[in-house]
Amino acid sequence: MGHSNTAIAEPRQAIHLHTEWRTLCNRHDLIANSGVVALLDGAQIALFHLPHTADGEQLYAIDNRDPKSGANVIGRGLIGQMSGELVVASPLYKQHFRLHDGSCVEYPEQQLGIWPVRLNGDAVEVGVVRG
Repeated sequence: MGHSNTAIAEPRQAIHLHTEWRTLCNRHDLIANSGVVALLDGAQIALFHLPHTADGEQLYAIDNRDPKSGANVIGRGLIGQMSGELVVASPLYKQHFRLHDGSCVEYPEQQLGIWPVRLNGDAVEVGVVRG
């Protein structure tokens, strides 16, 4: 019998030497130009798949919890652009978060954690830093 890992996955801003890549879901679970939510060690992660951007296929992993409302709704937000940056609009209060770093356009004190994310074949992998 395996034992359960009760630690909550923490978002990271950069890929470190001790990054462990964990499979979160498969490519077919993603919805183009929209968000889906997956669970990693108790943390809800919103995944946004943008298959046709000017920079090619893009994949983002960001906290699902809206810091203003406390609700887990970011994965249902609308994707758009503001000042040339990709953002997701929170469905409740409509504040915009930059997908590349999780910062809020309107309220700098609001921040969403982000995870390194990649496609490895058909596997969607999220980087978790291990000590």
